[in-house]
Amino acid sequence: MCTYETAHVPLNDSSGKGVAGWFGLEEATVYLDHPVDAPLDHTLNIDFRRGADRVAVELDPRGARELAVAILTMLDGAPVGLLKGAPLHG
Repeated sequence: MCTYETAHVPLNDSSGKGVAGWFGLEEATVYLDHPVDAPLDHTLNIDFRRGADRVAVELDPRGARELAVAILTMLDGAPVGLLKGAPLHG
């Protein structure tokens, strides 16, 4: 059963690579739904987009959790001053 819950995350100073090459990203949309291609009943889907340009991923739940932990681990372990911008915690 689909939840129809969707998170929209603004992306600033970010890029994605599609068929036509690199392009700036405006937003990531994250949701649980039936995949188009992955061989599962439901996946965590992330669409990275700017206008009509889009990079889409369908992740199995375990892989999605492991990816989330890996992302947080990398950000939390970055040396002070390496990453500019907004605070990395909370």
